[in-house]
Amino acid sequence: MRKSKNARFEKKQKATNYKNHGASKQKLVFKGMDDRLKSVNNDLGKDVKKTLTARSRELWMGSPIATGALKKLRTSVIGSGLRLKSTIDNTILELSLDEKQKIENQIEKVFKLWAETTECDIQRTSNFYQIQQLAFLTSLIDGECFVMLPFKKRPGEIFELKIQLVESERCMTPPNLSSNDLIKNGVEVDSDNCPIAYHFCNDPYSTKGKVYTRVQAYGSLTGRRNVLNILEKERIGQLRGVPILAPVIESLLQLGRYTHSELVAAVVSSYFTVFIENETNETYNSGFGETVDDQKDFSEKKVEMGPGVITELPAGKKINLANPSRPNTAFDGFVKAMSVQIGAALELPHDVLLSIFNANYSASRAALLEAWKMYRMRRSWMIADFCNPIFAEFMDEVVAKGFVIAPGYFENPLIRQAYLGCKWYGATQGQIDPLKEATAAKIRIETGLSTKSREIMEMYGDDYNEVMAQREIEKEE
Repeated sequence: MRKSKNARFEKKQKATNYKNHGASKQKLVFKGMDDRLKSVNNDLGKDVKKTLTARSRELWMGSPIATGALKKLRTSVIGSGLRLKSTIDNTILELSLDEKQKIENQIEKVFKLWAETTECDIQRTSNFYQIQQLAFLTSLIDGECFVMLPFKKRPGEIFELKIQLVESERCMTPPNLSSNDLIKNGVEVDSDNCPIAYHFCNDPYSTKGKVYTRVQAYGSLTGRRNVLNILEKERIGQLRGVPILAPVIESLLQLGRYTHSELVAAVVSSYFTVFIENETNETYNSGFGETVDDQKDFSEKKVEMGPGVITELPAGKKINLANPSRPNTAFDGFVKAMSVQIGAALELPHDVLLSIFNANYSASRAALLEAWKMYRMRRSWMIADFCNPIFAEFMDEVVAKGFVIAPGYFENPLIRQAYLGCKWYGATQGQIDPLKEATAAKIRIETGLSTKSREIMEMYGDDYNEVMAQREIEKEE
């Protein structure tokens, strides 16, 4: 019986589905790929997380491109620190403009007293802005950074709120709770996969004498945030972070080895060494180097190349030198080609990654704009995960102590949230052509697309009120 046209069409469609392409089991190109699906916590199990973190730290300490990329992220996203600009929500509070401005100034001044000193640090070594840098850099290298917010009263200090950073390897499941399915890689969750507690080890590097401490994620009575975890989530239900260098660890490692080999080869090729062949058993001393009297001396002596070295060889011995052909003319092009791929994974254009701007104005500006898309995104994550929660805890303390007068703050959660309104500003994008940038800012303000406050904040990273106050001082001079 002759097959229908539809049957032939269906057979043709079946021959071109995913099973014959990306899901093929026969094609050799897919040999070695792991086709098994795993949960996010299995993919990022204890040993995997530990290995990725260790290798990421190794690259941070020894790979110039990896170190440069992470430092560039830290400098551009955090810079000298994200500064607070209080913007309380007046649609809820219904204050006069003078009252609103007065409270905002009061909040900012009291916050500076805490943030610009080491009083905010549990270790008393860094101010709030330096802690920002360390927390962000740690989250890049390790994939996450744990932050605890204890209260501690010290003699001579005004505030009790402290910030304590905790390294990621300290969060681990205690051995006696390893069979508990609700504790995953040190994070205890409820039935909704919501973290309710974290288990920290006092010394993860020791083989004995470990002490584990369970810290609640939220206060049982107040709902207060006890632990913050700064991480970039990649999958639903993810509880632990992945180092940003994870996709390019192999590329960076091999590129580092290749660079080191080329460097050694270039150094060796720069050596000028003369080997004098002795066709008799008589010794010869050139006056520039050492002589080798006989076979015994030659076997015990380590003959090396060096700048301007003259070495005599025993009779019958010759040195064959291979021409290293250095410098390698293909080295620069290869490194740039690899940097393009590494930069793509890190969302950094290769000219930004390598800080090489040899293109025209438009191309260089386009590269910077692409990089700043990522910088702003990571800055918003840092603000949401780190700055805002800490500011909320700070406000609770200063309002309770009467340092900031905020009527209705503790009585109404909606009013409290209105007082917590704020913006954070930091390092700016920079300008390739300041005249063009200033002209564009002027046009945006005149057409109502922007404000003076926003332009000052984005172009220079300064506060509008401080700039205006300084201008008034300068007018009077």
